[in-house]
Amino acid sequence: MLDPADDLVLLFTALSAAADAEVRRRVEAAGFTGLRQAHGYLFQHLIPGPARISELAAKLGMTPQGVSKTVTELARLGYARRSVDEGDQRGRVVELTERGLGAVEAARTARADLRAHYQEVLGPAAAEAVLSGLRRLAVRTGALAELTARRLRPIHGT
Repeated sequence: MLDPADDLVLLFTALSAAADAEVRRRVEAAGFTGLRQAHGYLFQHLIPGPARISELAAKLGMTPQGVSKTVTELARLGYARRSVDEGDQRGRVVELTERGLGAVEAARTARADLRAHYQEVLGPAAAEAVLSGLRRLAVRTGALAELTARRLRPIHGT
């Protein structure tokens, strides 16, 4: 049986979960409460600007009803709003509010702080070696392309 400390996939999973929990803790400490991990996936598709529910559903691999429910929740929390689509008066678009954009900035700051901490723990040479190896894996597996295209999808139920 493989020791968990030697299982690369298990270590990736554990570190990802720990990093995500720490970022969420820091975002909440900055005053952005009520957010769940799944909200971040929707946020990523709203950062470039307003989007229709149907577009969001297609990008997230969800039903329009599921996206609409999440948008309603985010609107109630003050992070997003719906408005009339200027191109189609029957349609509605969703966009981040100032509070939503503030939550994005808080998450970015938390990730930058955490990244600096990890680099400090590893030291410059080891941090560069780890980054280089992870980048190579991310490119070869297609994970980097999925990330940069914002095609990562939420895990349903989170």
